[in-house]
Amino acid sequence: MSEAAETFGRRRHYLNADYGVKSWLLTRDHKRIALLYLFSITVFFAIGGLMAVGIRLELATPQGDLVQPDTYNRLFTMHGILMIFFFLIPSIPAVLGNFLIPLMIGAKDLAFPKVNLASWYVYTIGGAFTMWAVAQGGVDTGWTFYTPYSTTYSNSYVIATALGVFITGFSSIMTGLNFIVTIHRMRAPGLTWFRLPLFVWAHYATSLVIILGTPVVAVTILMVAAERLLRIGIFDPALGGDPVLFQHLFWFYSHPAVYIMILPSMGVISELITAFTRKRIFGYKFIAFASVAIAVLGFLVWGHHMFTSGQSVYAGAVFSVLSMLVAVPSAIKVFNWTATMYKGSVSWDTPMLYAMGFIGLFTIGGLTGVMLATLGIDIHVHDTYFVVAHFHYIMVGGAMMGYLGGLHFWWPKITGRLYPIFWSKFSAIIIFVGFNLTFFPQFLLGYLGMPRRYHVYPEEFQVLNVMSSAGATILGVGYLIPLVYLFWSMRYGERASDNPWGAIGLEWTTNSPPPTHNFDEPPTVDWDAYGYLPDTPGGGGESGESWGGAPPVSSREAPEHG
Repeated sequence: MSEAAETFGRRRHYLNADYGVKSWLLTRDHKRIALLYLFSITVFFAIGGLMAVGIRLELATPQGDLVQPDTYNRLFTMHGILMIFFFLIPSIPAVLGNFLIPLMIGAKDLAFPKVNLASWYVYTIGGAFTMWAVAQGGVDTGWTFYTPYSTTYSNSYVIATALGVFITGFSSIMTGLNFIVTIHRMRAPGLTWFRLPLFVWAHYATSLVIILGTPVVAVTILMVAAERLLRIGIFDPALGGDPVLFQHLFWFYSHPAVYIMILPSMGVISELITAFTRKRIFGYKFIAFASVAIAVLGFLVWGHHMFTSGQSVYAGAVFSVLSMLVAVPSAIKVFNWTATMYKGSVSWDTPMLYAMGFIGLFTIGGLTGVMLATLGIDIHVHDTYFVVAHFHYIMVGGAMMGYLGGLHFWWPKITGRLYPIFWSKFSAIIIFVGFNLTFFPQFLLGYLGMPRRYHVYPEEFQVLNVMSSAGATILGVGYLIPLVYLFWSMRYGERASDNPWGAIGLEWTTNSPPPTHNFDEPPTVDWDAYGYLPDTPGGGGESGESWGGAPPVSSREAPEHG
């Protein structure tokens, strides 16, 4: 075999067109599995988005004249279930985490490749059960499955939907276990804990939450199915059960689930801020430990969802204080990102636009979260659109901005192709504008007293609802544009260099796309994390031609910079 042929065989990568469908479905390559997840969650996001379109069209008029009340209940329920359990929770860990963690720590793959592939199949099976329920008419309980409505009164497909969520939970557990073992056991020589990228720290903390919290909601959903099928008295007062018990069990998982969705985004933002300011991250250890602190404190605040449920005033006061306390590590991250940008050489590339959007939207969501942690305010706005707006500023404004920012940052590494600069920046701005026009009016609606989950409302709320529906249209266009140009770029985009941003990290020292085995030679790390000098130039292509940035700096120079 010639030397050229041998080199090609060694560097043959996961996107090679010679591979057939069977090889994708049986692959154990973490990068291909990440792309399988990318395709799957995009499908669920599109379906959930279509349901959001139905919701906003209905709310454009106060009469409730588009769909029947029961249909509206099913729309917002299935929208929430698909977006939370099948998009927001798995989006960054299953796609970016799957693809990048082995590359970032210098490993050839995750610790358990077969388990990794099995997790995608489990996710797909769970999604199939849920989509079957959608095709049969959906479920109308709200995404929280509150009892006793879900166990007794609802005539919709509760068990099929709950079973889909139950099965999908095992996918998250398998992924979280894989990440924990991989990070502990497979780091490259010299890659100590405090040389790890903050993206890895965030996924480590997220994996701990997944492992500890997901079994709780799984058992809770199992009990809902048992009570509905076998009439066992667990949550239904008519059978001797306690519906508040369900709320305790559900929110014990579901509030930490907020951090399953937001912590990976925070890890992405840390990578973007340091790469596009050309500076070491300010307070690296503080940000790393803040991720762990959020994971721990997140398990202690579930009761703030239950201020109006009848729990004691003393319990409410304790949960109120703890809920404010969990805001501290989040604030540490925001302040440290801001300090990193101070006097930095900021490059306004597309990923950085998403990072700035994340900081703005997450800050608004966090501040309104502190408001909701205050007993008096929460009782006033409980179950109103104020809560809907707060939730979306954290989840959609935060998690989605982080996901899109990370996808744009690592897209050249994933595909080996560049995307159009103009359209990517245009879509980032459109998403930010559309998001605020959609959800900021909902803060006003909630404060004025409009309850959520209602499809008929007083006429004086129509102007704000029309603004929200118009914003949702702009937001939808903003999401559609990246879907088009990213898939276009996979075939027609310009070839990307190994490190188009001039970023520092092990993932940028290998080919774009990486070979199946990730690294031609096992890497050794002898430099600190984020080894940028204050005068390091901005991002650009290694060829010397700028791609949305300033002159290049190769990540292969990282040891010298460190």
